[in-house]
Amino acid sequence: MLAKRIIPCLDVHAGRVVKGVQFVNLRDAGDPVEQAQVYDRERADELVFLDITASHEGRDIMLNIVRRVADTVFIPFTVGGGIRTVDDMRIILRAGADKISVNTAAVENPHIINEGAERFGTQCIVVAIDAKWETSAGPFDSAQDRPEGGDGWWQTYTHGGRKPRGLDALKWAKEAEARGAGEILLTSMDTDGTQNGYNLDLTRAVSDAVSIPVIASGGAGRLEHFHAALTEGGAQAALAASLFHYRQLSVGDVKEYLREHGVLVRP
Repeated sequence: MLAKRIIPCLDVHAGRVVKGVQFVNLRDAGDPVEQAQVYDRERADELVFLDITASHEGRDIMLNIVRRVADTVFIPFTVGGGIRTVDDMRIILRAGADKISVNTAAVENPHIINEGAERFGTQCIVVAIDAKWETSAGPFDSAQDRPEGGDGWWQTYTHGGRKPRGLDALKWAKEAEARGAGEILLTSMDTDGTQNGYNLDLTRAVSDAVSIPVIASGGAGRLEHFHAALTEGGAQAALAASLFHYRQLSVGDVKEYLREHGVLVRP
């Protein structure tokens, strides 16, 4: 059995770590390099860096910060935001990232997943999916195509949660896997930043739909939430931001709790 992973996330805007609620009302959470050093010392399993406005603003990612963080940490480091081409992936990997996270570019040009996986290996390609529950009819050809339950669906959003795409998140996760994604970074826009718990229905639905690891994101507020995401939700990893940034919990606190409750985690 693979050990479950605990992953802090640095959402970066204008060179600072920020965190909001449901993708809005951002507030400052510190310097990305200093935060990265803390998580490296706390023995986080990995670190995710997302330049959250790069795609929306149509600009390249802040490579100088990526390099500084990469020079600081000795754990696997995933970078996303503003990546539009395979050459962008190469530049970021050369700057020190271990994995690339793509969201907007993958939805607008799904073949970038194939190209990235072929060039750098599936282990390098993380497809990020930002999903929100919708009660509209949805992009389904028939009632049989609708998710179980039939009263709604999870819509995929891009551009930092600003743009609905009319794309069913479950179908998109399956396609991303088929194209060569090595992992799915799954964020529930409904629970993001609320600290009321991960969206277990969404996490379980995507985890059941694919065979690659799913990273649960959005909503961690208590130790029990991590346990639920990794057991009931079927996730292989749990990501959190504000909970760690504002020192409500440490990575060590989470790992100790999980270990005591029968979940295999790394030291």
